[in-house]
Parts: sequence; C-alpha cells; structure tokens
Amino acid sequence: MSERADTRGDASPGGELFTPTLQPASRTGWRYRLYRLMFHHETRDERNFDLALIVVILASVLVVLLDSDPAIKARWHVQLYLAEWVFTLLFAVEYAARLWVVREPLRYARSFLGIVDLLAIVPTFLSLLFPASASLTVVRILRLLRIFRILKLVKYSDEAGMLTHALIRSRRKILIFVMTLLTIAVIFGALMYVVEGPEHGFNSIPTGMYWAVVTMATVGYGDLSPATGLGRFLTSALIIIGYSIIVVPTGIYTAELARTMRSRGRVQVRCPQCSLGEHDEDAWFCRKCGEALPSRD
Repeated sequence: MSERADTRGDASPGGELFTPTLQPASRTGWRYRLYRLMFHHETRDERNFDLALIVVILASVLVVLLDSDPAIKARWHVQLYLAEWVFTLLFAVEYAARLWVVREPLRYARSFLGIVDLLAIVPTFLSLLFPASASLTVVRILRLLRIFRILKLVKYSDEAGMLTHALIRSRRKILIFVMTLLTIAVIFGALMYVVEGPEHGFNSIPTGMYWAVVTMATVGYGDLSPATGLGRFLTSALIIIGYSIIVVPTGIYTAELARTMRSRGRVQVRCPQCSLGEHDEDAWFCRKCGEALPSRD
C-alpha cells in the first residue's frame, strides 16, 4: 500500500480541530499492524476491533450508571468496583498503545480524542488519592468524569465526525447568534427590572435576564411573571421574538451540514491562484478560476 493511501486514511472527517492527521511510527511489523488496527476502519479486522471497543465503552459507562444507584451499589459494590478497574486498565493499555504506534505521541495526546482517552482512565487512579470519608465531594466529581468515556464512541463513526466538522464550520455564525440573544436578554431584562421592580420578583437586572432567556426559549417555568400591563406587553413581544429567532441556529447548522456532505469526496487541495480549497479528487484545474492545481502524487 502506498504512503499516500495510508495518510489519507488517517484524516478524521472532523478536521484538525477534531483530531490531528497522524502518521505511523513504523511502516512494517507488529507496530504498524497495531497502528492500522487502531486508526483505520477499512478491513474486517479493523472494523471488528472498533466494534469490540464500542462494546467495552458502553459496558464501562453502564457500570458507572449502575454504581450511582444506591440499591444496586449496596448489593453489587465489589463486582462493580472490580469491573471498573478492569475497564480502566483496558483503556490504559489502549491509550498507551495509541501513543506507542504514532510518530508524534504528544500531538495525539493534545488532540480532542487524546484528551478524552485520558479522561477515561485518570479519574479512577486519582480517586485512590482521596479517602472517601474525608473528600467525598472530590471523589464524586472524579467518578462523574468517567462518564466522558461515552465520547470515545465519536472516533468510530464517520457520521459523527461529519456532524462535528459542520458544527466547527458554523461556530462563528452561531457565536454571533448567541451574542445577539444575550443582547436582547440584557435589554429586556433591564426593561422588566424597571417596569416590574422587586415587588414582582425582578430584584435585579440578572434576574430579569434569566426571565428573558426562559421567555425567549418558550420554556415558561412560571417562577417569574409580569403583573403590570406594560410588563405583559413586553412579555408578549419577547415571546414573538423568541419564536422568530429560535430556529436560526438550526438553519445555520443545517446549511453547513449540507455543505459538508457535498464536499465529502473532495480533497483539500488549495488553488495557488485564488486559494479555493475542496476540489474533486480527479480535478486538474481550479473550479473557480481555472488555474492548474498542484500535483497530488
């Protein structure tokens, strides 16, 4: 197999922010076979390895969920404790193997999925340093972090990578939308603080902002409600605004997802003339300006 085919298989659909493009430390022997097994998904053995890891991840998360139930924990505490350590050791071996088979271990360790892999094993070891009787709250936090093992499932799904990539590409537009919502919340929160006042529960502008967010989201907890005519008018206006803009992030994300789906099957070759990327694999010329594309051999 050529080196070009190998490196293309390493890239995650989510892009560099999702997980970096990693190269094998060796291209021969057991080390390379283990690299292919862990970072590729083309052959039957590679897919079976992924399937086995998915089963182990789900089982480890199930142990954490069962351990949080007092009745189950009282009866099966020893078994759950042993199972937790078995899963932790398995994930520790997997993490060490992933660092061993790649050319740049530190680069993988600092990636999103590398951090998730580390979170899957560190809490159990750290919990040994804190006696439950003296630091119960800390132990609970560490045990809760083990639930992040469910994020390890992301690396075994191309569709999950595509969804993540679309979210990354739409992050600036969504950020602007969130800032717009916060601006509206500040304005209406301040207005309700002035109109309703502390006698109707609006003790501060942050309290009014909380009410504005709940109202825009059309949740309506009912813990705060206007009592004056002007306050009810403002509430009605804010509800209409909420219905009008609540679907905006869905549209932004859907557009980016459609764009990502259209670009699958295109390679990241940048035109030297107009800097346009994402050209078809068999393209010789830029689809925008017609400039000859760099060779990909």
